[in-house]
Amino acid sequence: MFRVGIGSDTHRLTRGRQLVLGGVRVESELGAEGHSDADALAHAITDAILGALCEGDLGVHFPDRDPRWKDADSLQLLARVVWLAGERGFHVVNVDATVMLEQPKLRPYITEMREKLSQTLGADVKCVSVKAKTGEGLDAIGEGLAISAQAVVLLESA
Repeated sequence: MFRVGIGSDTHRLTRGRQLVLGGVRVESELGAEGHSDADALAHAITDAILGALCEGDLGVHFPDRDPRWKDADSLQLLARVVWLAGERGFHVVNVDATVMLEQPKLRPYITEMREKLSQTLGADVKCVSVKAKTGEGLDAIGEGLAISAQAVVLLESA
């Protein structure tokens, strides 16, 4: 049996925060604002897995009002959800994700993001796609005020 899930996440960009995407620290003057490390890419993938499992979303499992998740490493949150998928009899087949960010350019970081994510997901790196797009100067992303990520995940029963 197969299950498909879609996830998305958006964060405001601000000075004084580290930008983390797919578990990788990205050189940037601005970072994502959030309760955890605000890794929009990991959050979108986590939500996609939870959606495929019909298990709610990130906020249900890791609420921002819970101090346990303050500054949490989002790859650890993703690992917990991958474990949950395993408990439900599923494993990740593949992931396709897109990060929308005006600056900085993410191409130099994509390979490392894919490697870290594949390790956390327990999937072959060839089955983990990460793409980067700009906002072409439009909306909050294009104006450099926000970052957003979307992901689609395919799960298969064991």
